[in-house]
Amino acid sequence: MKYHVKETKDLTEAEIKHILELWDISAWNTMKSSYFRSFFKDSEFHFLMDTDESILAIMRVNFDFTLQIADTGYSFAEAVGLVSAHKKRGYGTALVKHFKENVTQRNLETIGFCHADLRSFYEKCDIEILHDKAKMIKESIGPEWVNSEDDDILIFHTSQKRKELLNQLSVQNNAYLMTKE
Repeated sequence: MKYHVKETKDLTEAEIKHILELWDISAWNTMKSSYFRSFFKDSEFHFLMDTDESILAIMRVNFDFTLQIADTGYSFAEAVGLVSAHKKRGYGTALVKHFKENVTQRNLETIGFCHADLRSFYEKCDIEILHDKAKMIKESIGPEWVNSEDDDILIFHTSQKRKELLNQLSVQNNAYLMTKE
């Protein structure tokens, strides 16, 4: 198994097709590679591959992710889209461990999110979890601010100060996801 990191522009047509198949998001299934590259331009992709260069597991890093907490914007790298091509073989776990080492070496402030039922997986991967803090992040849906659907914040690598900021989120102290206009 090999660990690879690729920028969006460096993905092959076959890799894009395989990524979309693994993600299996109906709205994206017919996405053309040119649109994929444009849509995910602020991303990089982390892979675990076999000796034949087939994708065993994938994770995307979104660099266009800013949380506003108490009138201050904090940019993070957001880890999303973790999928293993084959369940229960350790590929996802191996990728998460490589990924954590990578972002730590690069000193990249990186967080992710999960539902409560995935806590045991991330605990097994030695990822710090801020339980029930993701619900304190509001996202703009049309004219309204709604709570995130995720339960927990995953700490892949971040400063102690930022971790404390995230841990202080509450019903009275929300974070707001800022999107580019």
